[in-house]
Amino acid sequence: MIPVLNERACLPATLAALENANWVHEVIVVDGGSTDGTREWLAGQALARVVDSPAGKGRQLNAGAKVATGDVLLFLHGDCLAPREAGPQMRKALEARVVGGCFCVQFPDARPLSLRLVAAGMNLRARLTHTATGDQAIFVRREVFERAGGFPDWPLFEDVELVRRAKQLGEFAVVPARVTLSPRRHLRGGVLRTVFLVYALRLGFWAGLSPSLLKRWFADVRPHLRSQIQE
Repeated sequence: MIPVLNERACLPATLAALENANWVHEVIVVDGGSTDGTREWLAGQALARVVDSPAGKGRQLNAGAKVATGDVLLFLHGDCLAPREAGPQMRKALEARVVGGCFCVQFPDARPLSLRLVAAGMNLRARLTHTATGDQAIFVRREVFERAGGFPDWPLFEDVELVRRAKQLGEFAVVPARVTLSPRRHLRGGVLRTVFLVYALRLGFWAGLSPSLLKRWFADVRPHLRSQIQE
């Protein structure tokens, strides 16, 4: 399940990585009102089922989950590439009766060394805490997703909250296969500055600050949306 809003530049590669994956039951793309040609491009391809929803990752993913037919839901960002071995590693984790899990991450090989350090830090955090953010391709059993109440309708940290709720119902796995992340936020804002901002926002969230308030410091990097606050 892929939430999109003005992802015309990234989405073709994201879907191409899923096209011949024999573990994929269905691909659902939930569009939040794109104006950059995303919707028109999607109309010309057959891999994904397209669903329309008001903008906002939580709202879009909840809309996609309502029409999904699988027993396991995988939430993938529109600028991320799923690993080839995702299916077998998800199955292995789910055989252990975990409620769900996430993947480790990597950035494209051609990017600077500093981003490799960022990825290493994200992977270490995930393994130590068994928590995840949405760019780690969270997967969860449908029954657990429903018992957890789905994603909250927040502009930020809706993914962290879903994982927190899921962990109250059972164990959360971190599998070694690596999702390839887009480096665009780090390259636009500066690697160190972006890392500092992300961890400052996480500290604010755990301290009880409103996701709506925190979102004001987390500018959008997608085309046509950089001046908007809401995702």
